[in-house]
Amino acid sequence: MSHSDILKLLMDYFPTAVNTGRSLVFISEDWRIELNERKNPHFGQNGRNVPIIRVRVFKKTLSGEFLPGHYEDFQIHPINELALQIERYIQYAVGRNIRENV
Repeated sequence: MSHSDILKLLMDYFPTAVNTGRSLVFISEDWRIELNERKNPHFGQNGRNVPIIRVRVFKKTLSGEFLPGHYEDFQIHPINELALQIERYIQYAVGRNIRENV
């Protein structure tokens, strides 16, 4: 499964995200969330064809800039379980449901 396939599949789960070609981005007045695929040096070895998706959380400062905060890497298969765990992580990180609005 290629990078663009993974982003397209995740777009189905997160209709409020914007696909930049490099990542999926959720943006609101206070938050910016990015989902990127990371290079896995062991991709394809030992039958592990599960991509690594990095979720980065940015908080808007008083000056209007988005400051990078924490991030987490997810390596879960199947895609619906990956999307569910990412959604839960973001919801707890920002205190809102991303399916509606960040």
